[in-house]
Amino acid sequence: LPLPIGTEQTTMMECCSKLICNGCSYANLLREMDERLVEHKCAFCRDPIPTQKSDFNKNTMKRVEANDPMALCFMSHLSYEEGNYADSFKYSKMAAEMGDADSHYRLSILYWRGRGVEKDEKKEMHHLEKAAMVDTQQRDTILESMI
Repeated sequence: LPLPIGTEQTTMMECCSKLICNGCSYANLLREMDERLVEHKCAFCRDPIPTQKSDFNKNTMKRVEANDPMALCFMSHLSYEEGNYADSFKYSKMAAEMGDADSHYRLSILYWRGRGVEKDEKKEMHHLEKAAMVDTQQRDTILESMI
């Protein structure tokens, strides 16, 4: 069974939107150095890792169009940071429907602050509860925020 790994111990691969533990990412780098490979490749899909922002954006949007919850959550985060709360809501809602805990948590924040949506305490609590049910690793933190 896979162990739960915190987000601080993982790296999101720009090519396939997969979370790879930092140890696996490091082992892949060592393998590439040992084999004297010039082009760095993803530890998961073995595709070349994008070096330009335009390639990264293209790959991310490709994953979003495929309804990849990680890519949707990532786009929600980017949209939120840019102040585009409507898009943040759209991407969070799509990922939350697939069971992504971070997206449920972001939806609760959007409903709490009334950003991109009308303030709604019932929906805020609903998404906080969903996030707590899905993400057992951060359940205590989420439940404390509900009090």
